[in-house]
Amino acid sequence: MTVTGPDFIALQVRDLERAATFYETVVGLTRAPFSPPHAVVFDTQPTFAVRDPGPGVDLESGQPGLGVALWLHDPEAVTLHATVAAAGAIILQEPFEGPFGTTFVFQDLDGYAVTVHDRATRG
Repeated sequence: MTVTGPDFIALQVRDLERAATFYETVVGLTRAPFSPPHAVVFDTQPTFAVRDPGPGVDLESGQPGLGVALWLHDPEAVTLHATVAAAGAIILQEPFEGPFGTTFVFQDLDGYAVTVHDRATRG
């Protein structure tokens, strides 16, 4: 067997429609034509989704995603920074120039830290 890397990434959220609307209208993702029950899938590569918490997941027990780094690519990271800030998202790190281009970090509605960068990592 050969593992080729991440294929599907999902964040477990408190309010599915609220989170999906945030990622759609503020972050700018497009919903996929089909989503399974209890999830909203976006048309991304790899596949990204928000979903209801699975059995035994208590999102109130601590900071969601602690220790996991979720990075999204947007060639217009500076514009997205202004958009998420204007929408009231907490900016954890203002834009800076790094090895992946202009990069910033925001906190989504459920407390996940999301990093956005503008330099593609694949050709």
